[in-house]
Amino acid sequence: MSGEPDSPAPAVVKLGGSCLDSLDGDWWDDLARLAQERPLVLVHGWSKPLREFSPRHGEPSAILRDRYGNQSRWTTPDVIGDIRTVSAELTETVTGRLERRGVTTERLVGSDGLVRAGEAERWWWQGKELVELENLVGPITGVDPAVLRNLRAGHTSLVTPLARNAAGQEVNTDADRAAAAVAGAIGATALVLVTDVAHLLIDGEPVRRITAEAAAAFRDKGATGGMRKKLRAAGEALEGGAGRVVIGSAPVTELLAARTGTVITRTSGAES
Repeated sequence: MSGEPDSPAPAVVKLGGSCLDSLDGDWWDDLARLAQERPLVLVHGWSKPLREFSPRHGEPSAILRDRYGNQSRWTTPDVIGDIRTVSAELTETVTGRLERRGVTTERLVGSDGLVRAGEAERWWWQGKELVELENLVGPITGVDPAVLRNLRAGHTSLVTPLARNAAGQEVNTDADRAAAAVAGAIGATALVLVTDVAHLLIDGEPVRRITAEAAAAFRDKGATGGMRKKLRAAGEALEGGAGRVVIGSAPVTELLAARTGTVITRTSGAES
């Protein structure tokens, strides 16, 4: 942490792996200006880059479903290695774009003391049979905010969302939920989930503002795929202490100002 009492409160921005290569120069200009004004923690995803790295990561067998219906990437030590390779390339890309705009960047791998994970589910469906598998994944159980000791304006921390479990294994985690845990741990004013969709849609209509309670109800009844995970992450961020969550595809300052995207708050009267 910066330790400076007058420093603006930090924000957390999750960069979706599916949209990183589509963010243009103006988008990065906007992020760099924001980073000059306040501390930012960036958390990157890797879903699309990992699939592009090797065709095997896009095969149906690469995704497992547990006995409760939750999906997860089948993560072996080789997959962890591929994630590290891809995330190092993503870090180089993000660092280059920001440093050309006057913002320094520090990479933090979550498994190096920042993110802790719990025990993984061991029973997974393969076809029509439940089988016991070793899958190097795990739910996030905690974040050590002391690792983020260099939070300050003009300098960003870029987090690779791997984690370490109680057995000392490096495990895969969901990037949205990792960003949510970081946002809660540092008391971020906002968590911004940058994705490839402009708004949360309910019944085909864009939602500009929604409470955490209503978002959770939609998550459990109507949301699917990646949006379901984002809504779960939003709820966890707010429960953890983050001020609000914004989902969208616009420049981050536009999302923070609620001029576009979907704002999720604890209550209907919360400030944005």
